[in-house]
Amino acid sequence: MTTTTAAGAGSASNRRVLAASLVGTAVEFYDFYIYATAAALVFPQLFFPKSSDSAQLLQSYATFAVAFFARPVGAAFFGHFGDRIGRKSTLVASLLTMGLSTLLIAFLPSYALVGWVAPALLCLLRFGQGFGLGGEWGGAALLAVENAPPGWKARFGMFPQLGAPVGFIAANGLFLLLGVMLSPEAFIDWGWRLPFLASAILVGLGLWIRLRITETPDFQKAMAEAEPSHVPMAETIRRHPGALVAGTFAVVACFALFYLSTAFALGYGTATLGYSRETFLGVQLGAILFLAAGIIMAGYASDASNARRVLMGGCFATVAVGGVMGAMMGSGSLMLIWAWLSLALFAMGFVYGPLGAFLPSLFPPRVRYTGASLAFNVGGIIGGGMAPIAAQALADRGGLTLVGGYLVAAGVLSLAGLWFCKPPPDVAQPTQQP
Repeated sequence: MTTTTAAGAGSASNRRVLAASLVGTAVEFYDFYIYATAAALVFPQLFFPKSSDSAQLLQSYATFAVAFFARPVGAAFFGHFGDRIGRKSTLVASLLTMGLSTLLIAFLPSYALVGWVAPALLCLLRFGQGFGLGGEWGGAALLAVENAPPGWKARFGMFPQLGAPVGFIAANGLFLLLGVMLSPEAFIDWGWRLPFLASAILVGLGLWIRLRITETPDFQKAMAEAEPSHVPMAETIRRHPGALVAGTFAVVACFALFYLSTAFALGYGTATLGYSRETFLGVQLGAILFLAAGIIMAGYASDASNARRVLMGGCFATVAVGGVMGAMMGSGSLMLIWAWLSLALFAMGFVYGPLGAFLPSLFPPRVRYTGASLAFNVGGIIGGGMAPIAAQALADRGGLTLVGGYLVAAGVLSLAGLWFCKPPPDVAQPTQQP
């Protein structure tokens, strides 16, 4: 490694960039997971009419899916401005949209007070969450990789991905703490609102960091060479349809792994397997460390080899994890359940960690924000938006073996996308070691 490159990788400006990319996705996953946790534990009773436990849970998971359908809309909206006026200002706007929607959920009335208005408002704010999140991941990934020194793209690109375990630990840890400190009645009555209120602190931190960074070199260069795309979404679909479709399928496995091993597993572990909320949250907290380890290992492996190869290896691991889900999750042993969750989240590190470098490499800078964001968020609908609903329905009909089959299918679908997904030579990431 040259002295220049080493200095660039560790410079104060790059440290700010990496912090800004990480904190945004940490807020994203914190916001998304406090909703997922509440959707599994609290919302069924609070926001829906009394019926069977399974029916209420399915209705709650349906509101969870709303954000995934909002995300591509947000990706097109924020991608348009991110490719036309810049990454920095667009990221600030997406973070504000996401944070305000999350905060307002804390003030929602229950179904018992206002009837159907309660789930309607919940869906509206959930849509706002997804809309803001649609512009978050793509911009955070570009902020990192477009500032990366040669040979460091995957390692810089893993920083926004590390926001996932950071946000998960913050969300899960806070729910666990509240479960220990509050009675079940107090938690249902008002305690669940505190994590949504606390999101304002993380959003404020993210805004403070992001307002101190500069625009990325790649965007500045693209603007100097030609005027920005008039309609980035139309140009992306017209000129890069293959990359868009293949990139979309490439991300399915990571979403399916995450939401089946977190939101679905929590609901199933407490409602069906009979574990206490605090016990299962503690098990998940121990498993999430394997996600962080997988992301870091995948980042280094991607720079040493290439991101596509590492992602394909992660897809094979996803198929294997799905194959043993029924035996391990349904074993009745908390140790085996923890082991399966750890394996699933470790595998997720390899289908998620390299995406920060890989998806942007499929598109030229002038439409990169739009292309990467659309692929990531449309893939989220397929892999994550319907995952808890589909898994709960499959579990009700045939048990965890069928849910494992859902994961196998997600791994195969992503593998197929990656098989046909090769970055064009003019925008491919450099893979040489610095």
